[in-house]
Amino acid sequence: MNYLIKFLILAAVIGAATAAGYKPAMEYWKARNRVTWDTAEVDSGDITRYVNSTGKIEPVLSVSIGSFVSGPIVELNVDFNDEVKKGDVLARVDPRLFKANVDRDEATLATREAELERVEAQLRQSLNNYIRGQNLRSKNEDFMSDREMDALVFEVKSLQAQRRLAKSSILQAKASLETSQANLKYCEVTAPVDGVVTNRLINPGQTLAAQFQTPELFVVAPDLREKVHVFASVDEADIGLIQKAKLDNRPVTFTVDAHPDEVFDGEIEQIRVSSVSTQNVVTYPVVIAASNKDLKLLPGMTASISFEVDSTVDVPKIPNAALRFFPDDVKHVRESDRHLIDGSTWKPKTGAEEEENANRTATEKAEANKKKHQRHVWMVDGDLLKAVEVTTGLTENRFTEMVEGNLDVGAALVTGKKD
Repeated sequence: MNYLIKFLILAAVIGAATAAGYKPAMEYWKARNRVTWDTAEVDSGDITRYVNSTGKIEPVLSVSIGSFVSGPIVELNVDFNDEVKKGDVLARVDPRLFKANVDRDEATLATREAELERVEAQLRQSLNNYIRGQNLRSKNEDFMSDREMDALVFEVKSLQAQRRLAKSSILQAKASLETSQANLKYCEVTAPVDGVVTNRLINPGQTLAAQFQTPELFVVAPDLREKVHVFASVDEADIGLIQKAKLDNRPVTFTVDAHPDEVFDGEIEQIRVSSVSTQNVVTYPVVIAASNKDLKLLPGMTASISFEVDSTVDVPKIPNAALRFFPDDVKHVRESDRHLIDGSTWKPKTGAEEEENANRTATEKAEANKKKHQRHVWMVDGDLLKAVEVTTGLTENRFTEMVEGNLDVGAALVTGKKD
């Protein structure tokens, strides 16, 4: 009997101890296995939206300089990167043959002019003879026969024709002389504009052959220190934003690998309508103008470009990490929000619903695109997560503008699960 009493007392003590420790033990186990979340706060400030692209730096204008005449190069006065002024002699072709042509044509012209003087002298003499014949015949018709008068008349006409021929020969000789003088002048290859020599394609002693096409000798970029162009390729999905940015005169910034720590400023100068399609990707050329006072931007450099397309001032900003977060288990979400993650609202439609979506009008598709800005972020609500619906606006690298939503600045939003 005593053993039974002792056993019951012991069982009662153990039961009481177990009952007393059960609740703390369960609370400890629950706390140990509780999911903890990484969070980020809603901020306030400015947001600027950018469209990024790459481009190539080119001179505003590249002037190709060639030679109109053929011959060996006897003088080369410039090299790569030299700055030249309009009219400077860049190179000289051997002028000896062209100088000889000028001398020949000058002699030919002198001969033609002398021939004209001789014909005019004979014509004057013939006219005098004709006048004398008329005077004699006026006194007495028997002094000059008709045949003699005809000879005098036709001699005058013949010499008049020779004079016209001599004058035409002079014009022809002058034209030949001008051609030879022009060719002699073309022996000096001069700069048509002020600029920088970006390419030189000849060497001293090289012989030019310009019979079939004008050989390219130099490429000069005018005003390279004043302005350069950056040619960017912008995707068709973003070209509307670029057009609006141009109307608003928004700035453009870019960097080049040669000066990675320096940001260069530019402005949109032209949006070209000539599209380029590469593997079904349509892009449009956008021309950006930038100053180049220090000549740091060289032709051919690759630029990483950021177009400022829109901006807001002093707005609530949601961390982008919070917008990307999505609970992966319904047990972590309160009951009223579980429909957001169980697939009932976003699973692909089948059958008639899918066909209906495919046949939506342009207006319906536009409205659907507007709804893409309606998102959900998640907050900790006790041991569970609750969803908060927000309407987003501009997006930048780390934050997105909150246009509408029941969130205060400083509210903690879930961005992920802690390890």
